Amino acid sequence: MSTIETLPPFPWQGRVDAEDSGPTPRWHQHVRPLAAGSRGGVTLIGFAVDEGVRRNAARTGAAKGPHALRTALANLPVLGEPALHDAGDVHCENGALEAAQEELAVRVAAALARNSLPLVLGGGHEMAWGTFQGIVRALPSSHRVLIVNLDAHFDLREAAQGNSGTPFRQIHGWCAAQDRPFNYRVFGISEYANTQALFERAQAMGVRHWLDDALQSPAGVELARQALAADLQDCDAVYLTVCLDVLPGGQAPGVSAPAALGVPMAAAQVLIDEVLASGRLVAADIAELNPSLDRDGLTARVAARLAARMARGARALTDRPPQT
Repeated sequence: MSTIETLPPFPWQGRVDAEDSGPTPRWHQHVRPLAAGSRGGVTLIGFAVDEGVRRNAARTGAAKGPHALRTALANLPVLGEPALHDAGDVHCENGALEAAQEELAVRVAAALARNSLPLVLGGGHEMAWGTFQGIVRALPSSHRVLIVNLDAHFDLREAAQGNSGTPFRQIHGWCAAQDRPFNYRVFGISEYANTQALFERAQAMGVRHWLDDALQSPAGVELARQALAADLQDCDAVYLTVCLDVLPGGQAPGVSAPAALGVPMAAAQVLIDEVLASGRLVAADIAELNPSLDRDGLTARVAARLAARMARGARALTDRPPQT
């Protein structure tokens, strides 16, 4: 049950400003297929999978998220982005989610070995288990990995099979087995989307979280930013993951569970920028884009803005010497 790319690569194409003067490149003119000699920059990896969403009894459709996100990225202007390499998509055949997560881990680790920042385009949030596994394989000496999640949900559920609601509980289990710290911070948690059991589990696991209610004002966002800045100073590496359902439903309708309140886009960008400014980011992903539920491609455009922001902010990160 292979998950290796078997479909044609995404056709990067779009607007060409042939009659305009000055630099006018767009993403579709800047992205290159991943090649044997590709190094540095950012590596785009599609996780065209929503088997975990199906297992979690949620609305499927996120498997088509990477295609929609690349389409939205194609016409964005290039304004200082580093080299962009497209590593294609991971697929899930016959419900073999664990094989797809393993393939994602392999691709994330390979990107890091090339001193390239892996940016995973999703796809269900079950991708987090694969992304994290890729990080710890590539960077075994980074024992203090901080996970920063912008999300309305803890994703700490217990289940017989891994799904889109379990990845950080799986990571906690792995950390406990390896006698490594579990450093997990979540911004945007909704008290109307998480059970009492999840709040209690988060507390028992030492998870620090900020409610969506607390991130509605500039003062609340600044307090969260300051707390995040302190955590960033006390880690070896950072894994940034953004579930699009953290945003208000009006800004991101194309997700399985649109938020009634959510964290405003401007506030989310402040937190993302703080991570980028730390210089410790080693991998990032964007989860839960569901084109079948999107309105006018709005969520895809929001996701593209966040992806481009991460890529632009990663310019200095990929100039670092390789880690071992």
